[in-house]
Amino acid sequence: QVQLVESGGGLVQPGGSLRLSCAASGFSGFTFSVYRMSWHRQAPGKERELVAGITGDGGGTNYADSVKGRFTISRDNAKNTVYLQMNSLKPGDTAVYYCRATLGPSGYWGQGTQVTVSS
Repeated sequence: QVQLVESGGGLVQPGGSLRLSCAASGFSGFTFSVYRMSWHRQAPGKERELVAGITGDGGGTNYADSVKGRFTISRDNAKNTVYLQMNSLKPGDTAVYYCRATLGPSGYWGQGTQVTVSS
């Protein structure tokens, strides 16, 4: 069973930075590098939304318009880890951030990490 564990969330002032990590384990038959990885977030009272995604080899990325130029997704396949570097944070970025691993019809979610942007 694939397990995803997010870390790195916390309280940060507007304009600050955070780096989220998602450590993956429990792959059976496939390696981490074949999974597309993505970060999603859910703010109170809102639906969960895609923030950023990255292909298995790290060669392709995509971002929500709201975070383009501020957030960067990356991965280290040797460490089975995906990252989300978040810069120039705004109060509107406050949410629980979730990591997701996808391979074909199969998808797995982490438990989430809280990011709060407030002065």
